[in-house]
Amino acid sequence: MLKDSIHITLGIILVLIGLIGGLIPIFQGWIFGIPGIIILAKYSSSIKRIIVFLSQRFKIFKKILDKIEKSKNE
Repeated sequence: MLKDSIHITLGIILVLIGLIGGLIPIFQGWIFGIPGIIILAKYSSSIKRIIVFLSQRFKIFKKILDKIEKSKNE
């Protein structure tokens, strides 16, 4: 229960940092936003659908997800 709360909080913080980073020209927000979305996808079916859509639409997003899944299995 505590572990899930920590994961959800971390995911929300990363997404917020990613959004703020998207507004600041020097700061790369996607570096924080993508991991935040991936963490939150475990707990939200609507975010899972967004990830599936993005991975079908953008090849780079699919490559990033594949690398993450590969590192999880090692």
